[in-house]
Formats: sequence, C-alpha cells, structure tokens
Amino acid sequence: MAQTEPNLDHDVSWFLLPSYWAKMVVALMSFLCFANSYDGDFVFDDSEAIINNKDLRAETPLGDLWHHDFWGSKLSSNTSHKSYRPLTVLTFRINYLFAGGFYPVGFHVINIILHCTISVLMVDVFSILLGGLQFSNKGRRLNLAPKTSLLAALLFAVHPVHTECVAGIVGRADLLCALFFLLSFLGYCKAFRENKEGHNFSIFWVLVSVILGAIAMLCKEQGITILGLNAVFDALVINKLNVLELIQKLLHKDKSLENAVLLRKGLLFRITLLMSGGASILYIRWRIMGTGPPAFTEVDNPASFADSLFVRAINYNYYYSLNAWLLLCPWWLCFDWSMGCIPLIKSVSDWRIIALAALWFCLIGLICQALCSEDSHKRRILTLGLGFLIIPFLPASNLFFRVGFVIAERVIYLPSIGYCILFTYGFSLLSKQAKKKKILAVAVLGILLINVMRCALRSSQWRSEEQLFRSALSVCPLNAKVHYNVGKNLADKGNQSAAIKYYREAVRLNPKYVHAMNNLGNILKERNELQEAEELLSLAVQIQPDFAAAWMNLGIVQNSLRRFEEAEQSYWTAIKHRKKYPDCYYNLGRLYADLNRHVDALNAWRNATVLKPEHSLAWNNMIILLDNTGNLAQAEAVGREALELIPNDHSLMFSLANVLGKSQKYKESEALFLKAIKANPNAASYHGNLAVLYHRWGNLDLAKKHYEVSLKLDPMAPGTKENYNLLRRKLEQLQKKGSA
Repeated sequence: MAQTEPNLDHDVSWFLLPSYWAKMVVALMSFLCFANSYDGDFVFDDSEAIINNKDLRAETPLGDLWHHDFWGSKLSSNTSHKSYRPLTVLTFRINYLFAGGFYPVGFHVINIILHCTISVLMVDVFSILLGGLQFSNKGRRLNLAPKTSLLAALLFAVHPVHTECVAGIVGRADLLCALFFLLSFLGYCKAFRENKEGHNFSIFWVLVSVILGAIAMLCKEQGITILGLNAVFDALVINKLNVLELIQKLLHKDKSLENAVLLRKGLLFRITLLMSGGASILYIRWRIMGTGPPAFTEVDNPASFADSLFVRAINYNYYYSLNAWLLLCPWWLCFDWSMGCIPLIKSVSDWRIIALAALWFCLIGLICQALCSEDSHKRRILTLGLGFLIIPFLPASNLFFRVGFVIAERVIYLPSIGYCILFTYGFSLLSKQAKKKKILAVAVLGILLINVMRCALRSSQWRSEEQLFRSALSVCPLNAKVHYNVGKNLADKGNQSAAIKYYREAVRLNPKYVHAMNNLGNILKERNELQEAEELLSLAVQIQPDFAAAWMNLGIVQNSLRRFEEAEQSYWTAIKHRKKYPDCYYNLGRLYADLNRHVDALNAWRNATVLKPEHSLAWNNMIILLDNTGNLAQAEAVGREALELIPNDHSLMFSLANVLGKSQKYKESEALFLKAIKANPNAASYHGNLAVLYHRWGNLDLAKKHYEVSLKLDPMAPGTKENYNLLRRKLEQLQKKGSA
C-alpha cells in the first residue's frame, strides 16, 4: 500500500543519517540529559507511592494491586485519588523485589532506559507523522522524512520539561503510558501494510492497537487518548479527509458523503472498533473504580473551587497558556505549582489576560491553517500536530472532571509530541524561505544544546529533596507547599531553627495550611514552647476537624501542660478519625501511665502493638511498667514476645535483660546485655546495668570494668558512680582480708 506525501526534508538543512545511526544519536542524547539522576534519592511523591506503599511488598497479594490506587489506598476509600495504575505499581514491585529493598538506583535506571526507548521509538513515529505512511513492495515501512523525523525526535529526547517524568521515580507512570501509547500507534500503522490476500487493512493489528491502548491506560489515565488519535490519523493520513470539506458536505447533506468517505477503505468499521474498544475499557475501569469522584481540596486546584463560571474558565485557560509556555521555554520548572504559586485571575483587568489572548490567537491561527489551507500536506501535519498536542492533554484539562493540581509538568510528556511536530514543521517552512539555511540549522542546534544543559541541571536538582525544594523557591516564592517542604527537609536533618522560619512563612502564605501548623506545633512542642504549640494545633483541628495527627499532637502538648482530661479527649478524638492509629494508642498509654492507670496504659500499648507489631516503644513501655510494678513473670513473657517479632532491637534486649537479672536468670540476662552492647556499644546505661548484674552475680572484676566504661561514656550517669564506689570499697575490703 502506498500513501505518498510531499518530501518535507527537501528544503531542510539538517543531518541526514541512516535509520540505525539516527536512533543511536537520539538514544545517546536522551541518556546524556538524564544520566546524572541514576543515583538520586527517593524524593517528593516517591515516599508515598513507593516507600510507604504496601503494594510493593511481597506479603501483599498481587491481586490487591487491581483494587488499589497508585498510592496503595483502596479505590473504594473516600480518600482515594482514583489514580488507577496497577501496571506501573507492578513494575515498582518488581524493582523492589530484585533490589531486595528500597534502593533507588534500580528505580532510576529503569526510568532512564524507558525514556531512551521512547525517544528511539519517536524516530519512527515522527517519520510517519511528518513524512506519511508508505510501504515498500516487501512490506517494509519507508522513512520519507529522515531529517525532520530525527530533529523532532531530538527535540523530544532533550526537552527539559520531561525531567520530572525521568528523574522523579513516580514519573514511571507517564513513561510506561507513553511507551504503550506509541506502540499502539505503530501497531495501528501496521494494520495498513497490504497482506498476502490483498486486503486493505488488518483487523488483527487494529485489535492489537486497542489492547496496547488499554495497557497504556493501566499505566496512566492519559493512555486511552491514543485510540482517538489513531482515529484522527486514519481519517487524515489513510483516508486523506479534508475536514473543512467534510463539514461543508454534512451541512449541505451531500448524499455522496457516505460512500465516498466513510465506507471507502473501511474507515467507519475501524472507527467503530476503536470506539467500541475505548468504551469497553472505560466501562471496565469505571466498574473497578466505582462511581465516586476523587477527593481534592481547594489548595490542590483553587480555580476548580471558584464559584464563578467566568473565574473558572479564565483561569483554566490561563493554566493552558502556562503549559504551552513550558513547552516553548522550559526554564522555570517547579516540582509543585499549587498553593498560591499561581494566584487566581479574578477580573479582566488582570494583565495576565494577555497570555490567554496570545494562546488563543496562536491556536486559532493554527486551526484555520489546518482546516482551510489549500495545501493538503500542510493541513494534515498541522492537524496531527494539534491533535497530539491537545488530545493527550484533555484528561488534565479540568473540562471533564476536577484534577488534583494546577500545573503538572509530567502531564506534558505526551502533548510534547505535538509541540515537536509543530516546531519541526515551522523549522521546515522557515528553511524553505531562508537564504542562509545553515545559520537557521545552527540556531536550532543551539536550542538543542541549551536544552541538554538545562536537562542535566534540572536532573541534578531532582537528585535530592533539599536541592529540589530549594530550586522551587525562586520559581514559586508564593507557594506555601514549597516553603513547607523546605522546612520539613530541614527539620528531618535536625535544623529546627531554620525549619521554623520556613514553616512560619508557609502558614503566612496560606493561613489554612494545617499540615504546616501541625509540623510547626511539633517543633515548638519539642522546644518546650507549649503555649504557641497549643494555639497552632488547636487552630489546625478547628480548620480541619478530622485531622487525626493534629489531634494526637495537641494531646501530647496538653499532657505536657498537665491538662490530662483534655489530653485524653484529644487522643480519643484522633482515634475516632483514624481507627488504626498505633502512635496515638502509644501516647494514650503514656498518659495513663502518668496517671498511674496501669491497666489502661497496658491496654493502650497492647493496642499499639496489635496495630503495629514492630512498635518498639510500646513493647518497651509494657516491659518497663510490668517490671516497675513487680510483675516480673508477665514482663518476661511480654519481652520474649516482643523479641520474637523484633529480634534485632537492642532496646528490647536491654529491657528484657533487666527483668531476667531481677529474676536471677543471670546467664541469660548477661547474654542479652552483651548482645545489646554489641548492637549499641556507646550506650552508658547498657554497660552500667550489666555492671549491676555482675555485681549481684559476684563477678566483681567484670562489674568494675563495665562501671568504668559506663562512667567514661557518661560521667553523670545516675546511680552508676555510687554503685562503682560501693564496688571499689568492697574490693578494697576483700584485698585487705586477703593480705591479712
């Protein structure tokens, strides 16, 4: 089958390479852009999607992946984001199993390989989109635009806006979606390779394309849009439809339309297959997910919560213009664009309206050319470029449902295909008019090199949370979440003073930012600034009454202020809003212990260990309370139970060793003390209590040795100095008796 197209490469001054070498160059450039991200950390959303996602662990049944969202929550849950990507989660799980744990290198390497593979496939995709679809007599597809397809593939491979998808591990969803998206398109093209029976198309390859589209959707929601693009490609390239002429015939009810267009070459049949496949996929997905929409808040997407339809519409269009600008000039990149990063446009007097006007001026101009140009080749390329730019973006457009972000660079990964088509076609038109074509080629080469350097710089920023969060301060200084994340990163590193500064700024920028209030309240609590901590946490639960973590932290502060009844009420409110909350039960147990309500304390700590068997602090407190109240047998039983569950916890070994020593099980107690010291040799109390054991046991030389080690580690260790002095006097008395 021959689908001839004019040669787009004729007037272009660019590199002409054999297909194999073109793909090698594209693969190398895409690798160079993002190679420095291979040993980066888990950053930002990676924590929730990977580290805290139980679906990655071997003990979670594989079947659960099909009933959980991307973050490991049940799809039926009211808190689920409804992001259904089981195949992406499956690849994370395979990464985890092969690596033997959460080691980010393997995750990053797979992302880089995926982007390189996609970029190589782009050479074939762009050769079809720019040069048309034509096969040789032997059924081999011909590349009619080797120069421009190489340029477009290079533009795609080195585009800095792709950094989030490649350097951020959760971007795996977009990469896998894009891979199967392209395979679906290439599979659809294979349907038109004339077979031995002389049929015009292969139903088999059309169905394969639908299946690959379904797989793309199971990686990320945008994948389903390939079925619509396949239909557009079929109409424009295979059937060479003139959209404007078709509209005119429909308006005039031209009877020749049906036979001349829809039935010719089986277009209607193929579109029916695509539509039926897409509808079936969406129905199955709808049944699995349930009918409830995802739950987002105003801070995630403020425009979607605006009361005025005008405000919503104008801001959505402004977001589209910003996405377009990121494609044109990807210099200002940010990991998060929410929480005041882009203030709402509330009136037509806002100067940012100019961006909307510029966007629609360009779009309308391109659409007019795509519909009305007398050049059929120009019509097809512009329509395909606009199609690949707009259609994959539709799920993120807020037109059909509310999305949980303002701008997300990752969702531009697929639409950038359309941008590369339009850029390359524009370059070919300029080359046709330009007298000095080489200067134009050098300018484009300069753009590519700048993009490579920008990719490398941005990839390095994605290597750690500190660099990533700080890079956003200059891009989105009004984004409360940026300041919150910088503060959280500083707090995790122990720099509380600097963290307080950023948390306060986050609360100033967004006075309803309850998570910033909660974290700031926690730090103030640790610094014993209890009054302000209580005010912040009280405000947080007032703004969000079901914020369980804030209720628990408020209870801790109230406990420290010795307002025990209020603290108990706060703890139970937290548990009411989060039924499985082991840390809250642990703190509730501490409150009961302070009130000498020992049975209640033991019950609370037991609840904590039931919900979280590895909760070392709860186990330890149970052992210590039972020990202090003289229940040595019960303390020993609890200690042994705890060590079976957490065999390498030295604090549990220490607590159980103390109990065994009091029960005169000296040998077993000694073994546990020595094991605890081996795990944590610098703990003064471990040496001091082992010395007490030896002192009771009569091993005075060993007791002396460990008393001295304990005092060396902590000269102010309570009781150790007194016990050591008693031992020295006893040794002196024994020496005197011996000498007498």
